[in-house]
Amino acid sequence: MNKTIRRTAVVCLLMVLALLVRVTWVQAYQGKALADNERNRRTLIDRYAHPLGDIVVAGSPVTGSAKTSVSDDLKYKRTYTDGELYAAVTGYSSQAYRSTQLEGIYADVLDGTDPRLKNPLDALTGEHAAPGSVLTTIDPAVQKAGFDALGGKKGAAVAIDPSTGKILGMVSTPSYDPSAISGTTDGDAWNRLTSDPDKPMVNRALRQPLPPGSTFKLVVAAAALEDGLYGSVDTRTQSPDPFTLPGTSKVLKNENASAPCENATIRTALQYSCNNVFAKMAADLGEDKVRATAAKLGFNDTEQDVPVRAAESVYPSGMDDAQTALTGIGQFEVTATPLQMAMVSSALANDGILESPHMVSEVVDAKGDTLTSYEDEPSRRIVSSSTAEQLRSAMVTVVDEGTGSNARIDGAEVGGKTGTAQHGVNNSLTPYAWFTSYAKDSSTGKEVAVAVLVEDSGAARSEVSGNGLAAPIAKRMMEAALR
Repeated sequence: MNKTIRRTAVVCLLMVLALLVRVTWVQAYQGKALADNERNRRTLIDRYAHPLGDIVVAGSPVTGSAKTSVSDDLKYKRTYTDGELYAAVTGYSSQAYRSTQLEGIYADVLDGTDPRLKNPLDALTGEHAAPGSVLTTIDPAVQKAGFDALGGKKGAAVAIDPSTGKILGMVSTPSYDPSAISGTTDGDAWNRLTSDPDKPMVNRALRQPLPPGSTFKLVVAAAALEDGLYGSVDTRTQSPDPFTLPGTSKVLKNENASAPCENATIRTALQYSCNNVFAKMAADLGEDKVRATAAKLGFNDTEQDVPVRAAESVYPSGMDDAQTALTGIGQFEVTATPLQMAMVSSALANDGILESPHMVSEVVDAKGDTLTSYEDEPSRRIVSSSTAEQLRSAMVTVVDEGTGSNARIDGAEVGGKTGTAQHGVNNSLTPYAWFTSYAKDSSTGKEVAVAVLVEDSGAARSEVSGNGLAAPIAKRMMEAALR
């Protein structure tokens, strides 16, 4: 064999080996990635070749599947019962635009491709497994109360059972009907929703953190009591009124100029929402101590899953004393989601212990056998029992005698904190109205924590307040939970 033939043979052999290596790589290592690729139509066909499993609320499915006449390949499409009511819980499953929230997280269970759903015979025959279902913690009465109370307002609300962490209600408005975008020919509906300036597809309860305003004063008060800066909620603070921000000539005033805020106790300062008290308190504590308490409650957590990933609520760092003082009233660069502020009230209502919030109790197969359970989620102590008890007492004063009167419920213990947060440059836009609260019924043992954000109600600026806009919504949800 001459030299040219040998070289040609070696080159051909190397090319064959390279081809074999490439084929092996694609099949063995890249196969799953290619199969799962959103552009792989075979995956889409497999997902919608059979009816999907359901997302369940209080034993009844709020999703379904219907045969479609549009495509021979995609035989079924997703349907929704009360789609607008539950969109913030379910998300959507679309043949054209993929899936979000619970629909996306549990897609393999709902379409029957999760390996845990297959029995040995299915594995041998390749038979499609019956899909599983996702059982939520949502209480339909609480959900509807929040949705109806928010009405045409732009906002969100979250209700949590403090003793278990179960999310009883999660509402975001304006909402949308996921059925409108579940097929392949829904481009017009998709374009309307995605171009709407009110962003109906954004889950405001989880995904849009905004300045929490005076509701954050509960976090600062908790930090002060835990640190020992003040011995109790009835100890007089050292708080001049008005208060000049440290290192500046800027004077921080109170909304109610006649309120007894000078050197007020924490109870009185929460009752009248005294800015001077909590701004000075935050400055005296320093940003590190306030941030430490905020972090225990969930701020600055980039992996808050319920199991849908919530946006990070932020307590900033690297501030000067004046900026730290402004965080004491929930301004500067402090942001929070309604979920986060519900967690604050939930921890205080539960004697200082925060149960992990979650809106799924179980994921089950077609027979109802448990695949995943969230019933025993971890808990953590945030503040001492004494601090929690004192702050609950002060929150009751806010509702009974202070700025939160619209949340009162006959026969129940209700505590809360109002908030009105600045919006826009120099507070040029309509402020945000907040209310975070808890309610307990001693006769039944039922309890609930609720946070409400009204981003825009259409009301005149002078009519925007946490008590006027947000507290009545919280009251409706708390009443539903206690019933």
